[in-house]
Amino acid sequence: MSKKRWYSMFVMMLAAVIALAGCGGGSGESADPAAEPPADQGDASQNNTLIFGRGGDSVALDPSITTDGESSKVAKQIFDTLLVYEEGSTTVKPSLAESYEVSADGLVYTFKLKAGVKFHDGTDFNADAVVFNFNRWSDPNSPYKFEGDSFDYYDSMFGSPDNRVIKEVKAVDDLTVQFTLNAPQAPFLQNIAMTSFSIGSPKAIEEKKENFKSEPVGTGPFKFVEWKRNDSITLEKNPDYWQEGLPKLDKVIIRSIPDNTARFNALQNKEIDIMEDLNADDLAVLESNPELQKIERPSFNVAYIGFNVKKKPFDNPLVRQALNHAVNKQALVDAFFGGSAIPAKNPMPPTLWGYNDGIQDYEYDLEKAKSLLAEAGYPNGLPEEVTFYAMPVSRPYMPDGKKVAEAIQADFEKIGVKVNIQSPEWATYLDDLKAGEKDDMYMLGWTGDNGDPDNFIYTLLDKDTIPGNNRSFYVNEELHKVLVGAQQETDQDKRAALYEQAQEIIKKDAPWIPLVHTTPLLAARADLKGYTPSPTGTEPYASIYFE
Repeated sequence: MSKKRWYSMFVMMLAAVIALAGCGGGSGESADPAAEPPADQGDASQNNTLIFGRGGDSVALDPSITTDGESSKVAKQIFDTLLVYEEGSTTVKPSLAESYEVSADGLVYTFKLKAGVKFHDGTDFNADAVVFNFNRWSDPNSPYKFEGDSFDYYDSMFGSPDNRVIKEVKAVDDLTVQFTLNAPQAPFLQNIAMTSFSIGSPKAIEEKKENFKSEPVGTGPFKFVEWKRNDSITLEKNPDYWQEGLPKLDKVIIRSIPDNTARFNALQNKEIDIMEDLNADDLAVLESNPELQKIERPSFNVAYIGFNVKKKPFDNPLVRQALNHAVNKQALVDAFFGGSAIPAKNPMPPTLWGYNDGIQDYEYDLEKAKSLLAEAGYPNGLPEEVTFYAMPVSRPYMPDGKKVAEAIQADFEKIGVKVNIQSPEWATYLDDLKAGEKDDMYMLGWTGDNGDPDNFIYTLLDKDTIPGNNRSFYVNEELHKVLVGAQQETDQDKRAALYEQAQEIIKKDAPWIPLVHTTPLLAARADLKGYTPSPTGTEPYASIYFE
């Protein structure tokens, strides 16, 4: 007899005994089967626990100071935002703010907040808490900006300190907060819904100080319990969560298993319940196993090679164009992505409005690459070895960065460019790229946060996002003018035309080699239900249960 069947019979007998004993009192919890899944959860999911397998650890658990997806996906479970995206899309809907109004000139946004919401430390969520968080992010001299930290996402979405989009955030009353802008910003509501602008407990930030990044306190469906670095993060159910019937799980354990194959083996052995970044080679095994299910995340990303344009010879567009011609993107797709990717030619995916499909990619042409290097003054290739940072962790847009880097290394050698591949630990990797002192070129990628082209092109390639997400240190004044104009334009057709123009500028300057857009693959137990993958790569686990 199976464990599950034996357990079910035991529960039925126990219920009969209780009934005969005349014990008719209820627990006070919902009897709705959709709100409360069955107690028997199999092996890895015993005690109504979800174990999620991923490729790398988080950098920090304060979402306002991080830019990596591994940090955001955990923060999403602990914190809430004023607005949130509907499941599986980037359409905004109310969350901590139950409604909002926008002035006719697009400069004033007034949010009515949900009443009765508590932070995990028992303090009240209110307008003052919202003001505290936004003031913390916007003030370069905030006493709650701790050594080594920066609010890169705030700067990327709402402008640098000397050119802020948000003029003022004030509490009108306890449950009303008002934002006044210096200029209209078309994607403002989309931006507000991003996980980076999650509302943390002011009391916890004040008391924990720099420890808040490893001991987060929000209003979300799960409370932080423990972080074992490079191993696991444990969260537990918030019994006082403001959304009725959620979360459906009692506990979430997010495990870091760097090797994709080891992670898939853990899933097959029922050590984890769901995993990200499935190897294309393992897809056939997955699809042949009735105890497992395949989950496809909507394609909404780009993987790229970035050039550090602060350094010679990568300050020369001819060199950058030459190396674009030296990468065989289709061969990379065929060898490493198993049909779940397409070659990229622009810094944003074709699934996003404003994509310029008329742009012609740099074709794979080694002779053309050599010719451009010669025109740049390097007829025999580059004289110095190039330091190439390759990602040490798997990501939805890059399952195996090191192998892809080795293939690109081989292509570059054919045109006289020698490459030294380096892959430091993930947090160090990101810090080094932000500093821009050790790398000549690097591998990275981006999954869109909010469904707006601004979040790709402005966030990653505008001069305002240096230092921060623009890790190529690329500056183009014409591009900047176009992107700021697109932010302030409210007509979407006109905005789309501006983003198409921006992509033409970027294509010519070639600060990147856009590599691929992927359809990320996840795998899970067949009895896992309620999981809706978001195109942003960050979704709540509150609705997950085991059938």
